[in-house]
Amino acid sequence: MEPDLSGALYVGDYRALLVADLHLEKGSSFVRRGLCIPPYDTRSTLSRLEAVVQRLKPSRLISLGDSFHDKSAGDRIDAADLDSLRRLCETMEVCWLTGNHDPVLPGQLPGRVASEVALGPVALRHLPRARLETQFEIAGHLHPVASISRRGRRITSRSFVADETRIVMPAFGVYTGGLNVSSPEIASLFANNGFTAWMIGRSALYGFCSSVLD
Repeated sequence: MEPDLSGALYVGDYRALLVADLHLEKGSSFVRRGLCIPPYDTRSTLSRLEAVVQRLKPSRLISLGDSFHDKSAGDRIDAADLDSLRRLCETMEVCWLTGNHDPVLPGQLPGRVASEVALGPVALRHLPRARLETQFEIAGHLHPVASISRRGRRITSRSFVADETRIVMPAFGVYTGGLNVSSPEIASLFANNGFTAWMIGRSALYGFCSSVLD
């Protein structure tokens, strides 16, 4: 499994590209509530996704839930963005996992919809399970970020969080917030709060054990 600087995860044995928490149309949901922010997050997120697909050339794409920010996001998405998404999905097999934000996905999406799927012995789902019912799990939902202090400077970045049985994916969407990996919601998923956070830098990923993180 190859974590990517974009926040995607490539599983070479299956030529599968995994992404989590795109939260498409989150910006437009804020605009509807009267917040003055640029509602172009969908276009930026799709551009990021297109770049990863062109570079890694997967044969399948699996989105691990919360692909859309809410149940009406499919009605708000710009026609040009929807066309871009459809063209992208035509190049590979696509599976959309349901999430807590999008338990029902827009009907115009290409590909299939499932609550969870498996790649060999690895269960893929949106919400990580407190107790694993399978040998391995990859999940999203928690938007992990990690922080570390070095030479008087504190650095924070999106991160993959993993041990030998579980990976929690960073959020892929450009308007998504983050939850510190040291929070109980994330740390408690790993035995003795022991995990590695793979922090996403500008040109590389950097692995730090949980004990040295802020």
